[in-house]
Amino acid sequence: MTKHLINLSDWTADEIEALFESADRLRSHPKRERLLEGRTFLLFFPESSLRTRLTFERGIRELGGDCVMFPPSTLDKREELRDVAGYAANWADGLIVRHADEPRLRELAESSPIPVVNAMTSLSHPCEILADLYALKQRRPDYRNLIYVYVGPMNNIGRSWAEAAQAMNLEFRHVCAEGYELEPGEACRNEVASLRNYAFYTDIEQALNGSDVILTDSLPDGLRTPGYVGKYQVTAERLRLANPGVLLNPCPPFYRGEEVSGDAIESERFVGYAFKRYLLTVQQAIILSLQQTGEKESGAE
Repeated sequence: MTKHLINLSDWTADEIEALFESADRLRSHPKRERLLEGRTFLLFFPESSLRTRLTFERGIRELGGDCVMFPPSTLDKREELRDVAGYAANWADGLIVRHADEPRLRELAESSPIPVVNAMTSLSHPCEILADLYALKQRRPDYRNLIYVYVGPMNNIGRSWAEAAQAMNLEFRHVCAEGYELEPGEACRNEVASLRNYAFYTDIEQALNGSDVILTDSLPDGLRTPGYVGKYQVTAERLRLANPGVLLNPCPPFYRGEEVSGDAIESERFVGYAFKRYLLTVQQAIILSLQQTGEKESGAE
């Protein structure tokens, strides 16, 4: 059975740790081997995509592979996705897709004989969170024992962090206005284990108390109000409620004066730029992991 990356709830802690070991090996060889020589990947990205698209394209080419770009709307035609995947497998070795409709992406994966990678949907963003976890591991080898706080409405970033917490047994706190909490099975094909490792708060000070990693994402229109921002904005003053050495990792694009204050971004606690340095390597490791899994299964037949 072909291995894909659609949700982190589909991956085990052992698989994620093996992925991180693969990223370590890639980083230990500055002159990357051409491990994807002769392989072609189809990338489905909107023109507005910046970080994820750039790092996938460059990462594939660094390893000797090639990529062909399509807009996500290519997958919205009347042709059934199982037929799209069946034909694509004649000429491509993987599909990397940014598409808002996650059920459609999963439908593609269920019938695809080549690996499918979720490069972001409206429900999840697994590559981003895997790269952040890997970056955390470099700074804090005890990253599985830290307390994580996600501040904001439960969106694709929040859901993927909740799935990571389930897979890696992390303590995950979510703080937002009432009504924005995560419900069991809301985002995942596999339920978030009855919300194991998940606690919802409406008081940001209480949630930040004793925390180690603070996470945010940009706010939807309905929450960009003085009342919400005043109550839930991550500020330099509120960072002092966390443990010494707390790390602030807002998901880009972030907006000063909204989910985070300017003084929080300018503080030594902000690690956003540094963390994204690992996005390219982790995405390379994802591609190699899925390719190697496919090769093992082919060899076993």
